[in-house]
Amino acid sequence: MKGIILYTSKYGATKRYAEWIAEETGFDCIETKSARIDDVKQYDTVILGGGIYASGIAGLSFLKKNIGQLAGKKIILFCDGASPYEEAAFQQIVEHNLKGPLAELPCFYCRGVWDMDAMSFTDRNLCKMLQKAVAKKKPEDCEIWEKALMEAGNTKHDWTDKSYIEPILEAVR
Repeated sequence: MKGIILYTSKYGATKRYAEWIAEETGFDCIETKSARIDDVKQYDTVILGGGIYASGIAGLSFLKKNIGQLAGKKIILFCDGASPYEEAAFQQIVEHNLKGPLAELPCFYCRGVWDMDAMSFTDRNLCKMLQKAVAKKKPEDCEIWEKALMEAGNTKHDWTDKSYIEPILEAVR
């Protein structure tokens, strides 16, 4: 089986997961922005990974644009974020992003990193504004991602763990 992993990684977690998957599968691994559909369609299996930003999965636009040219391929998605896994929240992400021909694709969640110092000016300020808004809520009224946002604060966290790729590897098999 010949496969490729495409990834979009702003802060390193998605790249780390893509590289771990490549190590385990022997698949090629490239950034989505460097991918050309004529090259990608030569593979039997396509894995696409991206971080979650404002409820969107980074890099998914490549797949949306080219899904018709990947008919008959095994396509697997994964995304990562700072929040701990919570089924209802993850299903909202899936439903928001995977519509039409993407709706039936398997998608997996891996927990990522949080580092305010490494964030872009825009991302850092958006997170600070979110933290201020969430701070006004009662803790019991917060969703899991809001609790995680407040717990992370300004401290650096790395929740990446190789065990998160096991379901992805199982889907490849």
